[in-house]
Amino acid sequence: MNLTISGHHLEVTQALREYVLNKLSRVIRHFDQVVDVNVLLTVEKQKEKDRRQRAEVTLHVKGREIFCEHSHEDLYAAIDELMDKLDRQVCRHKDRVQNHHHASAKRLDMNAG
Repeated sequence: MNLTISGHHLEVTQALREYVLNKLSRVIRHFDQVVDVNVLLTVEKQKEKDRRQRAEVTLHVKGREIFCEHSHEDLYAAIDELMDKLDRQVCRHKDRVQNHHHASAKRLDMNAG
């Protein structure tokens, strides 16, 4: 798995990098077919104080690309919310991949009769 953590208008410190890795490990635990992960942490230059910190992630899995973003006034809170969203999307993708090969209802009716 290739992991890229970059910052826009901010320096990605070691503490931020470890925090993202720690949160990302929860997502990777659910689904191990991740090819590539790109994380972008941004501080937007807006006049309003709230929702200036933005975190976004692009997760490349086999056959699909999953994108998620979240903004918050605190960067760590934005990362938390982002990983929650990403976790839900990865679990949904995993369920779709696993349920893809079930027999259809039409075939079940034919076998029963």
